[in-house]
Amino acid sequence: MAGTDRPRDWDKELAEVDKLLAKLPNADPTLGRGAPATRSPQAAVAAGSRGGGFAAWLWSGLAVALAVGMALWPYPHACGLQLIYYAGGVVMLVVAGIWGAVASWMRRSAIGHLLSLGSLVWGFALVTAIVLPRIGYAKQPATWTCQ
Repeated sequence: MAGTDRPRDWDKELAEVDKLLAKLPNADPTLGRGAPATRSPQAAVAAGSRGGGFAAWLWSGLAVALAVGMALWPYPHACGLQLIYYAGGVVMLVVAGIWGAVASWMRRSAIGHLLSLGSLVWGFALVTAIVLPRIGYAKQPATWTCQ
């Protein structure tokens, strides 16, 4: 580039860029020269919300249903196989809470996100209630197996 002394013709180069951008498959024909190539926030949210709102509410609803179900668990779960079943339900609650939080965040659903996060916090509280007494971090230690 050291040997070029002539100035660049920016109008010609930008016209070439505009032609190349117009050939793209998702090109917006209403964009003129000098207009930004980004979509408005409303158009981005509308495009992102198609078809995914149901999944966000499905995961959030599942997380809330599991949170309520784990709170009302009718069987003893102090040790043994019953504890494993209960822990499996708690793990499913945590997974559903994570997926619900992610899906509702992506779909900009504030209520679904808060419900998922609340379920997730409840799930983490249940995990600590299961694990901590069994690893010696409680006054009353518990065991994993029934004796």
